Amino acid sequence: MKDSHKHGADHKNQLTRVNKIEGQVRGIKKMIEDEKYCVDILTQIKAARSALKSLELSVLEGHLNCCLISAIDSNSKKDALEKVDEILNLLKRTSKS
Repeated sequence: MKDSHKHGADHKNQLTRVNKIEGQVRGIKKMIEDEKYCVDILTQIKAARSALKSLELSVLEGHLNCCLISAIDSNSKKDALEKVDEILNLLKRTSKS
């Protein structure tokens, strides 16, 4: 994990979304425990995955708009390239799964 930083409203909104996703996952667990219909469970799993993907894109967008732009504005080519490399490495790792 890299250095701490402030995203303010972005992270507050993202935390709200994480809490909602957490509730969805708890609901899925209960559906499985209660032996609900498989298609209904799968529908909820798809909804939770979609919410996670949306959250992932929100965090990425915030990183690009805040952290990367900040590194570029600092006129430090090294810092900016490090931020780009971080994202590229992440995308490479996750594209394999």
